[in-house]
Amino acid sequence: MSPFLAARDGPRPYTSNRTLDSSEFNAQWTNPSGVFAVLLIVGSDVVSRALAQMTGGCVGLPSFSFGWVAYAVNVLSSAFGEGKLMPPPDCSIKVINGKSGYGRDNTSWILGRLVRDYEYWMHDDVRNMVCKLLDEATKNNKRPPQVGLCISVYKPQVGEGLRKMTDRTTHWCCLAVAAVQLGLAAVPCGLYLEWGVMLITVAGIFLSVVTATLPQWGKEKWGRRLLHRLPEPRPRNEAYKRVVLTRGNGSQHAIVVLGTEGFLDLEALASGQANVDVSTPSTRWWLAVFALLWILLLITATGLQANTWFLLLVGAIGIGQNIWLAGRRMKPAAFGVPLDIEPVHVYGNVKVMRALYEVEEDYPGLGRSMRDIFFPGELDPERGEVQMWLSYKEDERTAAVDAVGKKTDVQGSLADRVDHRLAVSKEIAAQHLAADRPDQRRADVDATSVRSEEPVGAGT
Repeated sequence: MSPFLAARDGPRPYTSNRTLDSSEFNAQWTNPSGVFAVLLIVGSDVVSRALAQMTGGCVGLPSFSFGWVAYAVNVLSSAFGEGKLMPPPDCSIKVINGKSGYGRDNTSWILGRLVRDYEYWMHDDVRNMVCKLLDEATKNNKRPPQVGLCISVYKPQVGEGLRKMTDRTTHWCCLAVAAVQLGLAAVPCGLYLEWGVMLITVAGIFLSVVTATLPQWGKEKWGRRLLHRLPEPRPRNEAYKRVVLTRGNGSQHAIVVLGTEGFLDLEALASGQANVDVSTPSTRWWLAVFALLWILLLITATGLQANTWFLLLVGAIGIGQNIWLAGRRMKPAAFGVPLDIEPVHVYGNVKVMRALYEVEEDYPGLGRSMRDIFFPGELDPERGEVQMWLSYKEDERTAAVDAVGKKTDVQGSLADRVDHRLAVSKEIAAQHLAADRPDQRRADVDATSVRSEEPVGAGT
């Protein structure tokens, strides 16, 4: 019938689609088909960070969860491009050589997480020092959230070199989650003889495990960057390299690691993850195969029409476990860095420069290496800062002592030694300023007299 004739016959009676909509909603909420396939491409960042936490050792098994398909495609693009599996660190820190003072931006996931989780694993001595600094800075019952600088010095555990990641809690939690997922997937098999959910779950767990067991994870994460024996003889446990880890200027903490033979070279590790290419053609092709299998699994999950709630529960449990693992705080040993949690020394002061003085007093060159990070500008000569740092140099200390006829190396506590050295430095700085100012005034007077003697119009 022509639409014009239908319009001439008058409007048709209104028919409600409420019954049809209700039946569609009821069917969707009874068996939400297609939702799991959509969720497989959401949450790739969570999967990436969870893998960065657990891979390279025997921490645990990755969980089959939402986001795996998107992650497989993203990591395939990265592998064929820059050749990287590890994500960039999520905590920006500075890594400083404790001898030369050269600093570099960190690209290592391990070092970034060590500094990010420091308040979780730091010793009670460090906590007490921070509380002491906050108490000293409290005025009118107003306690600042942060003040001064706390410097903690750590050394590796005796007899421990580089080792695989060890965290039994995470290991058993991952195994328990995999067992729960398989148990939920087995329910439709036992009740309805439907094996589709079990097939997808087993395939997802298998692909997750084989993706996390690629050898490039460990090579990219650590790279076997170890400190080797130096040519000159020295005790085995003596520090070969001192490395400082800190968030930068304005941070509360600075972590000093005294590296020994067989320990990780943290300075090389800081730049190795981004600058060292450990990828292989086999890894790229394996990732291509895994990405194809994940896409096939996505297509298979889309066709599942019955008992989809069980599959959604399997994915929800997996994404919950991956979220927990991606953000979990861990100790250095869990990252394969066997540090002795109890620090060798803890330095702290409400004045950052004073804290650097105290470190320099016990570890020559270490405080000076951090000075440019926390004080990027010029030093204040009137406070004796210039002369103070000059006095720490061995070749200039004798001249500094002879200038005032006093000895800077005195017996006593660390605070007494710093106070004495600072007093001497201020006295030297005052003498230098007093000697320089008359010459400056005389130069200003001479310049003024010369200008007054010039004839008018001489400059025209």
